Amino acid sequence: MGGRITGLRALKSGRVAVYLDGRRAFQLTAVEAARLRPGQVLTDEEIHQLLERDLLEQAHEIALRFLSYRPRSEREVADYLRRKGFDARTVEAELERLRRVGLVDDRAFARFWVENRTAFRPRSRRALQVELRRKGVPLPIIREVLQEASPDERALALRLAHERARRLRGLDPSTFRRRLAGYLIRRGFDGELVMEILRTLEQEKEEDLSID
Repeated sequence: MGGRITGLRALKSGRVAVYLDGRRAFQLTAVEAARLRPGQVLTDEEIHQLLERDLLEQAHEIALRFLSYRPRSEREVADYLRRKGFDARTVEAELERLRRVGLVDDRAFARFWVENRTAFRPRSRRALQVELRRKGVPLPIIREVLQEASPDERALALRLAHERARRLRGLDPSTFRRRLAGYLIRRGFDGELVMEILRTLEQEKEEDLSID
C-alpha cells in the first residue's frame, strides 16, 4: 500500500482524501493530513501509524461533539463511542485523553447532575443515587457528592408537595391524597416520609380554616 503522495483533496465531510501514485488510497482528518505534502513517500508502517492516529482523532471529534451538549459521565462517553463503532482500545485511549484535560470527571459530573436536578427537577437522595448509578458513576463518588450537596429531604419533599398541591386543588380529598402521594413516590421519596408530608399538609389546611 506504500507509495508517493500525488494529491491531497479536501472532502465535503471535512476530511482529506490522500492519493498515492495517482490513486485514491485513504482518508484522514484535516489535522493528520496537515502533516503530509505532495511528493512525500509513505511506507506501509507510516500509513498504518497515520490511520491509527486518524482513528483517535475521529474518536476525539465525536466525543467533543457529544460533550458539547452537557457534561457526561465516563461511561456515557465510552458507551457512545462504542455505538459509533470504535474498539475498546480506541475508547480507552480517548477517555484517557479527555481525563487529562478535565473534560470527563465523574465527580464533577455528579455534582453537576445533583445541582441541576435540585434546581430544575428535584429528586430524593435515593432517586439521585439511582440516576447516577445508571450513568455509570461509581458508588463511592455518588455518596460523597450527595453528602456534600443533597438538600434536606423533608424540606424538599414539603416544597414539592406545596407546588403540586396547587395544581391538584379542587379534587376530592381521596383523589388529592392518592395523586400527591404518587407524585412524591415517583420523585423517589419513601412511603413513610410521604405519609408525614400528607399529614403536614392536612394540618396546615386545618389551621388555615381555623384562622378563617
